[in-house]
Amino acid sequence: MKTAKPVKHVIVDDSFWKKYKQVVAEEVIPYQWKALNDELPDTEPSHAIENFRIAAGESSGEYYGTVFQDSDLAKWLETVAFSLRDHPNSALEERADEVIELLGRAQAEDGYLNTYYLLKEPDNRWTNLRDNHELYCAGHFIEAAVAYYETTGKTKFLHIMEKYVDLIQQTFGTEEGKRKGYPGHEEIELALIKLYDVTAKEQYLKLAQYFIQQRGQHPIYFVEEQEKRKHIQTEPTWNDDNNINFGLGFEYQQAHQPVREQKEAVGHAVRAVYLYIAMADLAAKTGDASLLQACETLWDDVTNHKMYITAGIGSTVNAEAFTCHHDLPNDSMYCETCASVGLAFWANRMLRLAPDRKYADVLERALYNGTISGMDLDGKRFFYVNPLEVNPFQKSRKDQEHVKTERQKWFFCACCPPNLARMIASVEDNMYTQTEDTLYTHLYIASKVNMTLSGQEVEIIQTHHYPWDADLALSIHVAEPTAFKWALRIPGWCKQAEVKVNGEVIALDQLEKGYVEIQRTWKDGDVVTLHLAMPVERIRSNPLVSMNQQQIALQRGPVVYCLEEVDNGANLAGLRLPKDSPITEEFSENLLGGIVKLTIEGYRVKSSNALYSSEPPELVPQQITAIPYYAWCNRAKGEMRVWVYES
Repeated sequence: MKTAKPVKHVIVDDSFWKKYKQVVAEEVIPYQWKALNDELPDTEPSHAIENFRIAAGESSGEYYGTVFQDSDLAKWLETVAFSLRDHPNSALEERADEVIELLGRAQAEDGYLNTYYLLKEPDNRWTNLRDNHELYCAGHFIEAAVAYYETTGKTKFLHIMEKYVDLIQQTFGTEEGKRKGYPGHEEIELALIKLYDVTAKEQYLKLAQYFIQQRGQHPIYFVEEQEKRKHIQTEPTWNDDNNINFGLGFEYQQAHQPVREQKEAVGHAVRAVYLYIAMADLAAKTGDASLLQACETLWDDVTNHKMYITAGIGSTVNAEAFTCHHDLPNDSMYCETCASVGLAFWANRMLRLAPDRKYADVLERALYNGTISGMDLDGKRFFYVNPLEVNPFQKSRKDQEHVKTERQKWFFCACCPPNLARMIASVEDNMYTQTEDTLYTHLYIASKVNMTLSGQEVEIIQTHHYPWDADLALSIHVAEPTAFKWALRIPGWCKQAEVKVNGEVIALDQLEKGYVEIQRTWKDGDVVTLHLAMPVERIRSNPLVSMNQQQIALQRGPVVYCLEEVDNGANLAGLRLPKDSPITEEFSENLLGGIVKLTIEGYRVKSSNALYSSEPPELVPQQITAIPYYAWCNRAKGEMRVWVYES
């Protein structure tokens, strides 16, 4: 199986993403540091740092927070590692070093490192893998350690986690005397493969392989585990009642059957995509064709039947889970930020296995829509849930208690803010993959990168104003002429593209899975130009998505749009977009950080006092304004709507 490797260390110089990365470096990281230290007024305390201080014997008190509170700190450290690549900050690096030293002091003699069990149930390690997230937290710390090592070259954090992983390896496996368990919340599997990548230690790859292959084997380990807990003194969990796994059975943890037999994405959406990432990674390392086939089957199920137009996944508040095909409600949906972030990570891995536009299109859709919608433009407030319709007047409905009309300062379960931060801080890692003699360009982000192709150093500079401008330039700089193949993605949303090399038109009649492949000997100063026409498209749902019938969504390039009450007044459901009404596009530099705003001459249904009437509605002319979905709720609270009735 031929796979491509990611191209790292891209320097972003992009008006869109550079701004986001700067916000993460200057606002989000310090803000989240305050949150982790319980220094934000009028917010839910985190206690994450304090838990480690208590575990290290340097403070007194009791454990506080969710059982996976440690993971918030892990993701913060990973974000720091990524951010330091393009925003060097000696004071921040010193702070991270101090936190790492604290982790080392909190670590048990045998390598164990989880503050919930160190402080609350020291005798009950590994007794509730189903609910208590020990391996999940370990996974996030492994990811952070790898990222910190790759950025700084420092090994302290890596050694702490290797010591912990050695203990985990001694604990789990099919050998006599070991536990045959696996995590209730997947994460460590993909982390172990990252650890293998930087250490080349086969045991880490084998441990990841064990966790993936053991999952779903019968008898189900979680049943055995729960039975054993009846005979020990342990804290009850939310999941120990008659509604185990929210009534979803072991589909909730994707543990209902072995992974290669799974044909449909089920259960908790974040858990699922983390598992699928690991499966893709393992397939890439081992050449396992059956594992790759499972990944492709699950990908098609998610993206063709269970994904929102914003790349949101996990449509129900019950278990934060996938449901049946085409069940995509807009006002009661869940779609936590973590799920879209996870989907983006999964798309990234699938591109390494098979450069195919369908993966990059979803990656791009997630990046520009369902992920960054989870954060205010200033980086100080966050959404856990990302709905496509918000009606504040419905706040009394119990089925919509999870839907917020404005982003929150922090959460008791605060997995999403640091997850989004680490994604933004490393967004450039999604742009390119390469083989020995082929470069794949998946995303268009203004930037500069150096890599080795065909044994020669090659520099690529992207210059453009994407996603707002349709014209892009990519220049090549080489010390001497170099032959290699350059594959550039033509986005699926683009119906009219033009590609030129030094002004010469390249034929696009034979794209390779959505990529135009240019094989030539490249010379210094060669320029590839792309025109990716991005008129506003009226998008319609599959007829089986019943709640979207007779409605359209507006999309320009990769960006999905929405209507807000602040622009259009209340009762957005009463607006009508005529089929033939032209749409005006205008770049507004001072609006919402710089966006293309859309305006349409439409109508509003005139209000009536009658609850029901046989009379047809009267339509009143009204100009309708649409803004990018990701930017909603940055001006005022109010209604929001992505799908709008067409007349």
